[in-house]
Amino acid sequence: MPEGPSAEGRSDIRKPEVNDLLHVLAELDDENMIFALLEDLFTIREIRETSQRLAVARLLDAGKSYSAIERMTGASATTIARVSKCLSYGTGGYKAALDILAS
Repeated sequence: MPEGPSAEGRSDIRKPEVNDLLHVLAELDDENMIFALLEDLFTIREIRETSQRLAVARLLDAGKSYSAIERMTGASATTIARVSKCLSYGTGGYKAALDILAS
């Protein structure tokens, strides 16, 4: 298993199928192909909800209030709280994503 925060978090779901998905995602470098894969793997609602969580993380990182984030994204207070918890105590996935978006 790879080293780093993701190797430590939720190791109970790091099964061969999950590792295959991770490998595929790591190898894809074309945004259109990644989107095609997302469309095949997830429902439109799942894609929107996942994207919304990333937007929430970005706004939390920028210091926005829960109420402002609710207004801006339509995310529930529960979703915002969950993302906030992951930003503070998670395995670093949101931080890595935010670093990519900032570059």
